[in-house]
Amino acid sequence: MKRSNLTGLVLCSLVFFGGFLFKGKLPLYFNIASLMIVIGGSATAALLSFQLQRLMIVWRVVRTSYRSRLKSEAEIVDILINLAIKSRMEGLLSLQKDETETTILFLRRGLGCLVDNYEPRQIRDILNTEMYFFKLRREDSERVLRTIADFCPAFGIVGSVAGLIPMLAGIDDTGIILKTVPLALTSILYGLILANFFFIPFAANLRERTNQELLLQKIIMEGVIAIQGELNPTVLRTKLLSFLTPSERKDDLVPLSRIQERFHIRPDAPLSDSEAHDIDDRREPSVR
Repeated sequence: MKRSNLTGLVLCSLVFFGGFLFKGKLPLYFNIASLMIVIGGSATAALLSFQLQRLMIVWRVVRTSYRSRLKSEAEIVDILINLAIKSRMEGLLSLQKDETETTILFLRRGLGCLVDNYEPRQIRDILNTEMYFFKLRREDSERVLRTIADFCPAFGIVGSVAGLIPMLAGIDDTGIILKTVPLALTSILYGLILANFFFIPFAANLRERTNQELLLQKIIMEGVIAIQGELNPTVLRTKLLSFLTPSERKDDLVPLSRIQERFHIRPDAPLSDSEAHDIDDRREPSVR
């Protein structure tokens, strides 16, 4: 997670939990019975719905998504351009060393196809298949998180009902009411916090990261195929810059003066009579 995101997370969390303390007491919001009902019930439902191995995979994916940093699109473009220059100077077999050194598994997969001298069509098919099943696996993990998020408020209602039943049974006893009302109210609170503060944001973050990784994989696939075809590194760079946002490639735009010089365009030049007449003809609606 970036430092700016972490700082914002801490500040917003302090504001959120500070609202509970603004005109109240912290012990009022803590009820161990409610916590046991919501967490225990949600965990039981998750274990009944999914295999333990699947839940462990989701946990590892979520942990990695917050702990590791993705390379930016610009960094991937630079890596591919350097590989293209190296392959033209030393040959494709020189990329064998880079295949084991890079930390990007998808790039290693593409470099392996280059080293094994696969055809461009085969490389595209292999990498597209890799991207397809990568997306399916991530969507499956996201589905697990959103399903657990649905369990939490439901078991919050279960805890609320569990508190209302003894309260109604002891309606004439003030002591019983005071003991059961916190269970009924805090259960719903815990269920909503677990769902909307943790599991739904985890799923949203996973989708955002998946989209970023798919974009990087698309850049890598186009770059690897271009390297296999021995595309000129300058042309490759121009092609791969299309994947970047305008702000990231603003410095690479051709100046307007060079465009005017190349096409013999005079700045603020007045139109000739024939050009003005031609424009007027275009503006008039055609009569059939």
